[in-house]
Amino acid sequence: MSDTDKIEVQNLSFFYDEFKALETISMPIREKKVTAVIGPSGCGKSTFLWTLNRMSELIPGVKVEGEVLLDRKNIYNSSTDVIELRQRVGMVFQKPNPFPQTVYDNVAYGLRIQGVKDKSILDEKVEKSLKRAALWDEVKNKLRRSALSLSGGQQQRLCIARVLAVDPEVILMDEPCSALDPISTQKIEDLITELKEKFTVVIVTHNMQQAARISSWTAFLLVEQEGGAARLIEFGKTSEIFTRPVDKRTENYITGRFG
Repeated sequence: MSDTDKIEVQNLSFFYDEFKALETISMPIREKKVTAVIGPSGCGKSTFLWTLNRMSELIPGVKVEGEVLLDRKNIYNSSTDVIELRQRVGMVFQKPNPFPQTVYDNVAYGLRIQGVKDKSILDEKVEKSLKRAALWDEVKNKLRRSALSLSGGQQQRLCIARVLAVDPEVILMDEPCSALDPISTQKIEDLITELKEKFTVVIVTHNMQQAARISSWTAFLLVEQEGGAARLIEFGKTSEIFTRPVDKRTENYITGRFG
């Protein structure tokens, strides 16, 4: 593990009951960089992402082998505070999932769970988070309106603001643009590019062009036989993965020969 690695995945295998979904995956996640996870549908990309903050444990009957080190400490230790872990490693889902509350209350939600009650602090954090999520100018006069009244793209940026409000160190994004139109997608991509100045970002995407545009590092996952487990085929700098992949399977996927 180098000084620039925020997370180190070591020999990670993942099981749904008896079914092995991930097979001994090992890779670093660089600090304050965007890492893209690519691969065909059903190849375990989202499953892998969910193991990085133990969201996977919300599914009954799952089992993890191996280690995920966050700042050199295994998040799967029994002593890990899972609530604290998920504040440090936040998640943005494929479909925007704002709470049926006001815009303000959505962003303040995590802060209130942490026990923040001072209105001036809440106001400041809400504004800062919405600005970071490039949404403030669009909603500053709508803070008391329902979050559900926002457009899909605005809702997704609101969900990003909700994650940012609790000052995470890592942001996991599970195909955050797949439900959005091209203009909203562009705003999210621009936002991700800005966020890496302060945060470590891991994004699952099925969009090769998106991965090439916004990520510094890329991991390619593949299930090679039906009913088999996903393996990490190749990990490297995005520029090299997309122009000089080492593995023929990576080249075949990126050039559209399968997937």
